[in-house]
Amino acid sequence: MPNSQAKYLITIAGPTAVGKTELSIKLAGALGTEIISADSRQIFRELSIGTAKPNAAELAAVPHHFINSHSITETYSAGDFERDALGKLDELFSHHDCVVMTGGSGLYIKAVCEGLDVLPAPLEGLRETLTARLINEGLEVLQEEIRVIDPAFAETKEIHNPQRVVRALEVFKTTGVPISQYQQKNIQQRPFKQILIALDRDRKELYDRIDLRMDNMLKEGLVEEAKSVIQFRDCHALQTVGYKEVYGYLDGLYDEKEMVRRLKQNSRRYAKRQLTWFRHQGNFKWFQPNQFNELLNFVQTETGLI
Repeated sequence: MPNSQAKYLITIAGPTAVGKTELSIKLAGALGTEIISADSRQIFRELSIGTAKPNAAELAAVPHHFINSHSITETYSAGDFERDALGKLDELFSHHDCVVMTGGSGLYIKAVCEGLDVLPAPLEGLRETLTARLINEGLEVLQEEIRVIDPAFAETKEIHNPQRVVRALEVFKTTGVPISQYQQKNIQQRPFKQILIALDRDRKELYDRIDLRMDNMLKEGLVEEAKSVIQFRDCHALQTVGYKEVYGYLDGLYDEKEMVRRLKQNSRRYAKRQLTWFRHQGNFKWFQPNQFNELLNFVQTETGLI
């Protein structure tokens, strides 16, 4: 039986362009609650077109949190999001029985639902110093430094993630201990119950939606948006699908037609990786986006809400 006194975090996950935004707004409206965005790029005010943020009408329909909350000039990690989102949830649960969290950033969702490794706070000013080095010297310089002080970390995929490289340097320069030695992988207990939902579509339909989204982004000014933040291109948020392909075009590595092809192909590949991630993380209940009534019934049965 659902516990009427319990608070519930309802997570709506899934690949890019699957329809998370529309369904989450509809669900939050039905439940009379608010939305936490678990998207590692929508937090940045300077990035709108390439991150497929909810539009003004969608943002006005239901209160959203962690959209346009930070600047691309700031370094923001999944650990930061874990801390901030849990604080926001504590606030929201004071006047809501449930909150909807939605996004495609698997690590952000995992951070809130399970917790990440507990790492020490960096020395004052160290993050700003390392972020400036990342921008001015480039990722490769910091990677070389990491390879010397933490070979185990350097052998992981995280060596290609600028934010994680900065965090690894922070930990070592603060404690003298490599970040790889802090990784414990303990699941944290949360003071709320969780319902994990993931969305999927017919693969061809999903890929067609992705292609259309890329066409619309280009019409809306994706190339111009990428140009406006080009000085921060070494930041992780700009080394992702939707921006890195544009920078290759701007660097003269290929023509516009090839840029469009890469945008669509890499976005489809990213969606496939997201689906793989969510299928291997947690106990997600899968729905099609057009199954709103079934999804709502599932939430009501699990929570006893409404």
